[in-house]
Amino acid sequence: MWGWWAALVCGAVAVSGGLVALAWKRSQVLPAAAAVLVCGFLVACPMAVRLVHAEEDALRQPATHGAPAVLRVTVSERPRPVAGAGYADQQAGARSVVITADVEQAVADGIAVASTGRVLLIAPVDRWSRVLPGQEVTATGSLAPAGKGELTAAALYVRGPPAGLGTAPWFQRVAESMRAGLRAACSGLDEEAAGLLPGLTIGDTSALSQRVEEDFRAAGLSHLTAVSGSNLTITCGTVLLLLRLFRVGPRLSATVAGLALVGFLVLVGPDPSVLRAGVMGYAALLAMALGRSGSALSALSVAVCGLVLYDPEMAMSFGFALSVLATAGLVLLAPRWAAALIRRGVPPGFAEGLAVPLAAFVVTAPVIAGMAGKLSLVSVVANVLAAPVVAPATVLGVLATACATWWPFAAQVLVSMAGPEADWLIWVARHSARLPGAVVDWPGGWWGGLLAAMVVVVVVLVLRHRKLRLVVAVVLVVVLLVVVPVRVIAPSWPPGGWAMVACDVGQGDALVLATAEPGRAVVIDTGPEPGPVDECLNRLGVTRIPLLVLSHLHADHIGGLPSVFDGRSVGAIAVGPGRAPSWAWRQVSEEAAKRSIPLLELDSGERLGWPGLALTVLGPRYVSAKAADTQDGTAINNSSVVVRADTSAGRVLLSGDVELAAQADLLADGADVRADILKVPHHGSRYSLPQFLEQVSPRIALVSVGQGNPYGHPSKTTLDTLAAGGVLVARTDTDGDTAVVPGTQGPSVVRRGDPRGPPR
Repeated sequence: MWGWWAALVCGAVAVSGGLVALAWKRSQVLPAAAAVLVCGFLVACPMAVRLVHAEEDALRQPATHGAPAVLRVTVSERPRPVAGAGYADQQAGARSVVITADVEQAVADGIAVASTGRVLLIAPVDRWSRVLPGQEVTATGSLAPAGKGELTAAALYVRGPPAGLGTAPWFQRVAESMRAGLRAACSGLDEEAAGLLPGLTIGDTSALSQRVEEDFRAAGLSHLTAVSGSNLTITCGTVLLLLRLFRVGPRLSATVAGLALVGFLVLVGPDPSVLRAGVMGYAALLAMALGRSGSALSALSVAVCGLVLYDPEMAMSFGFALSVLATAGLVLLAPRWAAALIRRGVPPGFAEGLAVPLAAFVVTAPVIAGMAGKLSLVSVVANVLAAPVVAPATVLGVLATACATWWPFAAQVLVSMAGPEADWLIWVARHSARLPGAVVDWPGGWWGGLLAAMVVVVVVLVLRHRKLRLVVAVVLVVVLLVVVPVRVIAPSWPPGGWAMVACDVGQGDALVLATAEPGRAVVIDTGPEPGPVDECLNRLGVTRIPLLVLSHLHADHIGGLPSVFDGRSVGAIAVGPGRAPSWAWRQVSEEAAKRSIPLLELDSGERLGWPGLALTVLGPRYVSAKAADTQDGTAINNSSVVVRADTSAGRVLLSGDVELAAQADLLADGADVRADILKVPHHGSRYSLPQFLEQVSPRIALVSVGQGNPYGHPSKTTLDTLAAGGVLVARTDTDGDTAVVPGTQGPSVVRRGDPRGPPR
């Protein structure tokens, strides 16, 4: 991050120190002195020169003003998808890929540029996701400056498809056919398991559902979908075990295992954690071939020094840091802790199974806390529960990958055998993530990481003393006796007798209307992504949904649809007359057909009722039932179903995302929009008629909106208009889940607060 001069200074100091140590001519320090001398020379010369080239690359200047450019590049890594929540007519999931490439020729601002640096391509996923490492390709787009501390000369926001595609090396084509074969073999599994198994086996997360990814992250299991040392160890260990069964000698065994390791590295790609594990694996195999006992700590040191000297940007990689720290924890701490547990009477297998995830958690917690601003408190337990099935699933997945291209039937059989293991991992992750307090907030950045490191050190030191361990045990018991009854047995959320809840699902809508029957509620919209709406319904204890209404088909209203069905019965799905965008309509139709749930269309004037709840459909008034897919966002918003609900807390107007024209239509037709509670249209955007808000005349206004959204929702103008009418405004971005409860003086609001923290 400091630049080439820092590499030069550090290298010079190391070379000087090495020379001084060698001058002592003491046998104890000669090997260390030689190592410091060599590493110092490599830092001072090749590394400093490389940093100079990166800092002075000819693309950096045009990148500062976003110049248009045409680059001929050679792809160096597989495309990495960038996933995001859905919004408007944009479907949730990966819409872009990030590709690292080396420049062969460059033209910026219409002028040829002499650049041979590294660039980062940010390209559309549908056109660029299939390019392979080693392929030459021409990319056209706009340049952007590289980030601080990166060796990339610039980033390029790509427009259009790849042009002039060259031929990828044969081994990359073979690897891609094997990955495709595994994905095809997994198609017979459940959707979530089919996306998880390739990620668990070869790090291919292209089909991994966003909900599973979030559950794994919250449960501290996300390392399972990032190929690392465990995958290489399992793969090479299986090869070595088979060779030893046939009494193959150590040198030939090391050679064959080394070839398997090369093939696996090509298959999964050169991620930092994979490279670290690969270098360590080769060090261990070399020791085997030479007949020497290998040292895991020495191999780790070789991997760290070698890779950082080869690619200094590794020092900036969180994945590399976590991989190195986790491996160090397994080498230095786990054996000692396991031995200590065994001495205290813990069975050996269980002691090792507990010590390994505990050591990995302790050493990586500071980095995770500083990086993410969160910590998973269920990580150790989740990893203990997951550990027994990881190795079998990985071995079966690798075998299926190996034979998928030439024996698909065998691959399908192997995948079906790995399916239960994948299902178990999903179950563990989902239920771990749902536990109260599973993830806690933590200060992010350097200070947060240092604070977490201090806490870890203090806890480890405290647990080394018997009396202090007793104090800690007493404190934990007291905390459990206080927290468990409050948070689990008798939680303060939801409030008793709630009539309506606006779920905090980010930038989107998800509302729940209670009936008079416990556990039974009508749901309006599902938010932008799976997960948040499911968690909200779990907190409310909703197990039966007689009707699920989708106000319109924008992604921030239907994205969470699949998770609504998890553990719940749904009577019917109701939609309005709009059928745009077409991909959303297909998704809703397929979900309904897959679960044999009736799909209904609501018409203006229609009435529906359940004990304690009645719905009246007020709109839309003037939207064709054959809405074209060419409609713009405003037209789709104005096709929203508008519903008036009579609840135990009073009348509620659920307005979807209707904008000015649809609001005017409702007023012009004399629709009775008066209500005690208003779900503010379109997340509180500025497109709300003051006359419409005045006609509704609510006492309470609920704004379903995401924190820090880029649209400026809610609009200050809309909030000021509501405030001028004496309306109490509640917002999910600041209040979390928000409930409306009946009262003797009229409806009132109960705010849950941030769902990640305690209710308030």
